[in-house]
Amino acid sequence: MIERTPLLNALSQVVLLVMLFVILVPFWMVFAAASHDFVTVNRVPMPLWPGGHLYENLSEVWTKGNFGTALTNSFISSVLVTVGKVFLASITAFSIVFFRYRARMLVFWAIFITLMLPLEVRIVPTYAVAANVLSPVQQTLNFLGFQLVLPEWNLLNTYPGLVLPLVATATGTFLYRQFYLTIPKDLAEAAKMDGAGPLRFYWQILMPLSRSNMAALAAIMFVYAWNQYLWPLLVITDQANYATATMQLQKMVPEGFGEPPVWNTAMAATLIVLIPPAVVSILLQRLIVRGLITTEK
Repeated sequence: MIERTPLLNALSQVVLLVMLFVILVPFWMVFAAASHDFVTVNRVPMPLWPGGHLYENLSEVWTKGNFGTALTNSFISSVLVTVGKVFLASITAFSIVFFRYRARMLVFWAIFITLMLPLEVRIVPTYAVAANVLSPVQQTLNFLGFQLVLPEWNLLNTYPGLVLPLVATATGTFLYRQFYLTIPKDLAEAAKMDGAGPLRFYWQILMPLSRSNMAALAAIMFVYAWNQYLWPLLVITDQANYATATMQLQKMVPEGFGEPPVWNTAMAATLIVLIPPAVVSILLQRLIVRGLITTEK
């Protein structure tokens, strides 16, 4: 047990304040840069006190980057990815914990090992499947000798193409499994004796009990989906209609040599992209902490 003394309390508070300062300084610099004009933001050193051009920069970026459509696309895809991850993780962990079949631990470890294989590693086969969902079936039929040609099913430039490759989550499955292991087995037996089937037990008993875990996982996965850049960049070529906010943010930074960087508008775009996940994290911070550290259910 750690002894609570005034000296240790003061030291811990100082460490927390220093870390808070380190975390908040970059956000403040983004806000300050977004509020200055082009001349002021390129001064060395740049003034850290906010200027009076914030609304002007935000308006310019909103129109130039088509952020109305981009934020809508990011919000839709992030919500769908979050809902899919939470549901798939919960139902998978439910199967592993509450059903007795021989391969259940093999399934769990196979899922858990995928933590070592992020999307960037499997990007090429994932893109090939998104370009033609039925291609694995077609290759299987060809291997078995069937002379059947399946139609192409293209998910490029669609919301399913943005969402489905990101839905699976080994982290969420692991968190739900650890939570389900804390639930007394007598609860499942009592529900079974009362005539509740597996799906009713899952929906009416497990789901209400796992609200904190669900909120914690949803907040984390929403931020994860919102910050996705590589996969949307590959799967979306119709950027006028399906570009996400992170894709539009990259366009705010000039790529050509000799072209002066307009950092005030770039930081204004960063501020726009930053606000939604920050709001979600702030609103759900208590549930995030409770869902990740609470063990007494």
